[in-house]
Amino acid sequence: MSDALGTAPTPDRIAALPVWSGPIEIEPLHGGLSNASFLVRDREGAFVVRLGQDFPFHHVGRAREAMVTRAAVDLGLAPELVHAEPGIMVSRFIDGHTFGPEDVRARRADVAALIRRFHTGMGARVSGPGFIFWVFHVIRDYARTLVAGNSRMASRLPEFLTVAQEMEAAQVALPIVFGHHDLLPANFIDDGNRLWLIDFEYAGFGTAMFDLAGIASNAGFSQLETEDLLAAYLDAPADAAFLHAHAAMQVASLLRETLWSLVSELHLDAPGVDYVAYTAETLAAFEAALASYRLRFGKG
Repeated sequence: MSDALGTAPTPDRIAALPVWSGPIEIEPLHGGLSNASFLVRDREGAFVVRLGQDFPFHHVGRAREAMVTRAAVDLGLAPELVHAEPGIMVSRFIDGHTFGPEDVRARRADVAALIRRFHTGMGARVSGPGFIFWVFHVIRDYARTLVAGNSRMASRLPEFLTVAQEMEAAQVALPIVFGHHDLLPANFIDDGNRLWLIDFEYAGFGTAMFDLAGIASNAGFSQLETEDLLAAYLDAPADAAFLHAHAAMQVASLLRETLWSLVSELHLDAPGVDYVAYTAETLAAFEAALASYRLRFGKG
């Protein structure tokens, strides 16, 4: 397993950063699944320090993440990035309400507007080699990693890959945009005046569909709430083919989350995270979404 903290003692490593003004106070932040985060206060204000290595098994590179974060800051969507070096990012702390699923559902029109702005504005601001996120490639690559690592659920991979192939075939042609690809509710923060977006580990070029599916699947949207979200994003009601593709992508997004957790079981050891329990949770959500999809659209 890999340690998300790296090798240096965490308080010493944070204290040694060349960004602090005067003495600092360090407080751990909880909730991350693969990175360790800390709230640090100095006499100038409050900051979030995030520690995380490159995770090639998850297609995560920290230099790319920092570049995307700077682009999102430039677009006015993310908190200021005040320092970045290998394994560490320091961002200004947003004193606000971190969303839960119920907040995403209630604020779905605002969330749709924020994500549409991200999709339309980021492509011109990112730099370096283009990174593609296509969830069906990710699923296939995770399956290879799980076979090589003798995963405890390796026997189910042929079934999972068959489902992924079916969901990929249901997709519709869409423009390429720059997407976030990890739209868990906790990645939205409301400071009372506006929404902020954080955590860009998986951001890259793709279509809008995975983000739209992730919003709905991660926050437990009803069908009516899903149609509201899509209409707000598209500025028009979604047609039948789009709704079909979106439902299929929700299945794929939950399958990807399940395989992500299985890969994490092999390679990660983040403090306080029970990856086996998270796998069980995401697998149940995937199976429920697949059953719902079958009822609506049948097989094949």
